[in-house]
Amino acid sequence: MRMLLKVQMDTPTSNEAIKQGNLLKTMEGALEALKPEAAYFTIEDGCRTGYIFFDLADPSQMPKISEPFFMGVNAKIYYSPVMDVADLRKGLAAIMPG
Repeated sequence: MRMLLKVQMDTPTSNEAIKQGNLLKTMEGALEALKPEAAYFTIEDGCRTGYIFFDLADPSQMPKISEPFFMGVNAKIYYSPVMDVADLRKGLAAIMPG
C-alpha cells in the first residue's frame, strides 16, 4: 500500500545529530531501505520535517522503519495511506451509480 511517512524531528536532538554527522546517515539509510517514490524535506511547526512516499508491503515493517527516527532524532512519526490520481479514479468509479 502506498504510504506517506511524515518524520517530524526534535530540533535539539536533530541539531546534535547534524553536529555528529548522523542526521544524513539516518536519512540516507531510511531512503535506501524504503526506496521511496518521492521524498521531500521542509520545516513544519518549527521542526525539520520529511515527507516520504513509499510502498508499505507489510505493516510489520513499521517498527523497523520508525525506530531509527525515534532513536536517532527523537522524531514524531505519522503514517497515512495515500492515493495517486489512478487510485482516486478507481476509488471514485467504484462508488459511482450504475
